[in-house]
Amino acid sequence: MTDRMSLTLAQADPDVAAALEHETLRQHEGLEMIASENFVSEAVLEAAGSIFTNKYAEGYPGRRYYGGCEYADIVENLARDRAKQIFGGDHVNVQPHSGSQANASAFAAVLQPGDTILGLDLSHGGHLTHGHRLSFSGKLYRTTFYHVRRDTETIDYDEMEATAIQEKPKVLIGGASAYPRLWDFARMRQIAEKVGAYFIFDMAHIAGLVAGDVHPSPVPHAHITTTTTHKTLRGPRAGLIICNQELAQAVDKAVFPGQQGGPLMHIVAAKAVAFAEVLRPEFKSYAAQVVSNAKALAEGLQMAGFRLVSGGTDNHLMLVDVFEKGILGSEAEVALGKAGITVNKNSIPWDTNPPLKPSGIRIGTPALTTRGMKEAEMSTIAAWIAKALEQRNNDAALDHIRGEVAELANHFPLYAWKRVPEAVAK
Repeated sequence: MTDRMSLTLAQADPDVAAALEHETLRQHEGLEMIASENFVSEAVLEAAGSIFTNKYAEGYPGRRYYGGCEYADIVENLARDRAKQIFGGDHVNVQPHSGSQANASAFAAVLQPGDTILGLDLSHGGHLTHGHRLSFSGKLYRTTFYHVRRDTETIDYDEMEATAIQEKPKVLIGGASAYPRLWDFARMRQIAEKVGAYFIFDMAHIAGLVAGDVHPSPVPHAHITTTTTHKTLRGPRAGLIICNQELAQAVDKAVFPGQQGGPLMHIVAAKAVAFAEVLRPEFKSYAAQVVSNAKALAEGLQMAGFRLVSGGTDNHLMLVDVFEKGILGSEAEVALGKAGITVNKNSIPWDTNPPLKPSGIRIGTPALTTRGMKEAEMSTIAAWIAKALEQRNNDAALDHIRGEVAELANHFPLYAWKRVPEAVAK
C-alpha cells in the first residue's frame, strides 16, 4: 500500500488537482479586475503552503500554551516587527485569520454588546462588518450609519458629525469596500473625540497604498487600525490589527482567546514574507502604478461614455454606473466574465435596484498592476469593457474579445514555474 505521505496531489486527489489546474489557467488567461484581489509572489505561496501548517501555537511569542514553538515565535515576531516598520503604531497583532476577524476583535477590545457603533452604510460603499444587520456587528451592537452626499457622492462629514452628536456612538469606524476617494482621518478623529468615541479605521482596501506612500495613513489618527493582508498589500488572505499601547492588551485578548484559537502559522509566515516584500523600494513603485493605472482606466471608461461614482478615483478602484446605460450590474458582470474580464456587481450610492441586481460594477487595478500592466494596457482594457457591455447579448463578440484578452494576458504571465497542461488549456 502506498504511503499517503509520499503521494502527490494529483495522485491523492485528482479532482482537487484538476480544479487547481483550471484555476491556474483562469487566473493566467483572464484579467482579474476585482478590486479586492491580487496575486502573491512565489515566495508568499511557498510560505503559505509550508510545514508550519502542522503547528499549533496558541498564545503569543514567549507565552505559548504549546511546546515546540521556538520557530513559530521567530516568524511571528518577524511579521509583527515588519508590520510596525511599514505602518508605525505602538503594537501589532498578526494573528487574525481575516479582516472580518480583525474587525470583530477590534470591536470586542473596546465595546460591550449593545454599545453603539457609527459606520459607513454598506449601500454607500461601507463594509458588512461595520454594522450591517446580517453581520455579527449588526447583531451584537446597536448600529447607526453615515453616508455620502448626493451631489458629490463623497463622504458627508457634516452628517457624520451630526449623527455622532445625536447617537453618541462608542466607536466611530471608517473604511470601505467600495469608496474611490481619500478619507479625512483628522476630521474623523476630531468627531470621535467630540463625542467620546474610539476611532477605528479599517484600511483593508488601501493598506498597500498607505504602505507605498501614495495614500495618507490612518494609523497616526486612529485608536485602532485594522486591515486585511491581501488586496493592495499583496500578501496572503488574512488580517492585521495596529493599535496604541494603551489598547494592546485588550486587543491581544480579544483576538486570542476572545475570537479565535491557535493562529494559522503558515499564514503568519506568509505575512512575514509579504511584509518583507513591502519594505523593498520596488513596492512603492508598484503602489504608485496601481493609482496611475486606476486613473488611466477611469479616464478611458469616461471617454467611452460611462459615469463613474464621484466622478473618478483617488485610489485603486472605481464604481461604474452601468444602469445609466440600461444595464444591471449583474448583467455587466456576466457579460464581462464571458469576455475574460472579472469584475463584481456592486450597489452605488442611492441605488434604486436590489443588491443582487444593482446599478453598478466595481473595478480595480491591483492585480493587473502586479502582472506588469501600465497605462497603455488600461486604455485598451477600457475599450474592451465598453465594447463587451455594448455587445453583452452577442456571445460571438464576447468570445472574440476573450481571445484578445488572452493574447494580452500571455504577454504578462503569472508564475513561470506553473505550466498549464495542454489538455487543460484545450
